Amino acid sequence: MQQARFAFALLFLASYCLRAEDAASTVRRPHQEPDKDGIYYVGPEVTAPMMVRTVAVPYPDGFSGKQVQGMTVLAMVIGSDGIPQHIQVLHKHGDAFDESAIWAVQHSTFEPGRQAGKAVPVWIDVRVVFHANQSQAVPQVLITERDLPIPDASQLEDKHHNPLKYTPPIPIHTVDADFVDPFVKHPYVQVAIVSVLVSDQGLPQDVRVTRGLGFGLDQKAAAAVWQYKFLPATRKGSPVAARRDVLVEFAKF
Repeated sequence: MQQARFAFALLFLASYCLRAEDAASTVRRPHQEPDKDGIYYVGPEVTAPMMVRTVAVPYPDGFSGKQVQGMTVLAMVIGSDGIPQHIQVLHKHGDAFDESAIWAVQHSTFEPGRQAGKAVPVWIDVRVVFHANQSQAVPQVLITERDLPIPDASQLEDKHHNPLKYTPPIPIHTVDADFVDPFVKHPYVQVAIVSVLVSDQGLPQDVRVTRGLGFGLDQKAAAAVWQYKFLPATRKGSPVAARRDVLVEFAKF
């Protein structure tokens, strides 16, 4: 679902390269674009949908103690009318719990995300944490996948307004690493450093964890970076493959 927006970003890069040949030309920063299905991600020009009326998630019957404790995470689109669509289960806790979470989301009320004041469909994630003591469980909105601002042309120029001889890969779409267990108290800062080789098309080609966290989190960090999109590095105005480090955060609870 990123192809249309990513293609648009590459068009921006091409227009920037043309600027090196024609100093009189003007590079316009593109607006944040939807994916090929017309759906946006939260970003510099798109606000996140908000849950304005939350329905508590019913606990399924027939479960107790550790059978109850766990988490369901859902991905969905909040339409321009505020209605959840395309609901998918990202993290399963069991069919009965997942169905309860979906039911609660479908009966909750959302304020849609907006671009330039206009309501637009936006992807979000929603998590529900179920507790062993069956205390109230409610859907909570997470923003784990987002578009980032594309740099202004002035950020890619030297003090004489000439294009830089080299620019590194620049992330334009990021994904938080997979969700950690909300019931485990982790003593470490949950950020990993990942080295990624970015192709001249702005796509990850090789991903390596250079500073990991252990506890099975390194694989999740690498998997997240494989879903990143970049403006590719440039050398003398031409896109080239290059490696850079990125800081990978984990979905917060």
